[in-house]
Amino acid sequence: MKGYIEERAVDIANYIIDYNATVRQTAKQFGISKSTVHKDVTERLTQINPSLAKKARMVLDLNKSERHIRGGLATKEKYLHKSQYNKSYIN
Repeated sequence: MKGYIEERAVDIANYIIDYNATVRQTAKQFGISKSTVHKDVTERLTQINPSLAKKARMVLDLNKSERHIRGGLATKEKYLHKSQYNKSYIN
C-alpha cells in the first residue's frame, strides 16, 4: 500500500474520532467518496493500526445507530424554517 493512502487512513480515523464525524462529513472534509472513507477505516486501517481502527469503527457504528433520529430532526428543522418563511412572507 502506498504511503499517502496509509497516512490518509490514519488522518480519517483521527478526524472521525476527534469530531464524532459521520462518513458523509468525513468524505466532504477530505474531498473523497463515502466508499473510500469506509474502505480506509474498515479495511486499510485494520492492517495499519488495529486499535485506532476499532475506535473509529465504534464512532461510525454509533452514528449509524442514530441516523434514523438525525434524519427525523433534519426533516423537522426543514419544515420549521419553511413555515417561518411562509409566515414572514405573508405579513
